[in-house]
Amino acid sequence: MTAVTTKPVISGEADILGLAPVIPVVVVDSVEQAVPLARALLRGGIPVIELTLRSEAGLGAIEAVASEVEGIVVGAGTVVTPTQVQQVVDAGAQFLVTPGSPPRLVEAALGSGLPLLAGAGTLTEMLTLAEAGLEVQKFFPAEASGGRPYLSAVAGPCPQLRFCPTGGITPQTAADWLALPNVGCVGGSWLTPKDAVAQGDWARIEQLAREAAALPR
Repeated sequence: MTAVTTKPVISGEADILGLAPVIPVVVVDSVEQAVPLARALLRGGIPVIELTLRSEAGLGAIEAVASEVEGIVVGAGTVVTPTQVQQVVDAGAQFLVTPGSPPRLVEAALGSGLPLLAGAGTLTEMLTLAEAGLEVQKFFPAEASGGRPYLSAVAGPCPQLRFCPTGGITPQTAADWLALPNVGCVGGSWLTPKDAVAQGDWARIEQLAREAAALPR
């Protein structure tokens, strides 16, 4: 694969949806895992990664990938406090992902100037985010919040909204989610299985990324 020397330009939430059919949602146990993992995803054709703050290594992983891996867009996931917003901005994150959308968190995220995929699981949450100017959102937890039938129904009264569903989506169901008219991409953890990351099996992750990149949308 030819080396990529620049990162894709991200100017808003809609750009995030266009990067790849699947945004890998990644938890690493050590900062050292992050860079080779991100490079494996990139070799497989996935130029985006959501590194979550679900582990103590999350913040350092964001900083390492943002500074060392050219060609991949780095998002910070599981951002749940205004303090974390500033921390991931300082670490070099290019976009933010929140599991929910409490007002103070959304205000801090919007104030960062970074694109935001704010989490919503109900129509009221979706419309509240739309009032704040966020018409591209994260639908979470996707399967537990009503799955594809729910999100399909949302398209009726809210055709302007677009989503990245995350939570419970699998390689077997991803294509069905991507077929919905209001879905731009999905989030998934299956691209980076915990055992593959622990063993440094980057070839396996590269192959999973290649399969995800080939999903139709």
